[in-house]
Amino acid sequence: MKNKTVLLVLIVLNVLVLLGQLVPDMTPPFARTVNIIFLIGSFLFFASALSSLKKGNN
Repeated sequence: MKNKTVLLVLIVLNVLVLLGQLVPDMTPPFARTVNIIFLIGSFLFFASALSSLKKGNN
């Protein structure tokens, strides 16, 4: 359940980042912060997923 919540948050942030790239004139003032949070969150999620695969915890 925890992974589903994290994935949902990352998907929402990804949509915001994508919309900011597609329509840069409509980006909100907090767009840079959203980009940074998305990048850090994605890195942490994938690092966690990779480490659990190495340990054999599928």
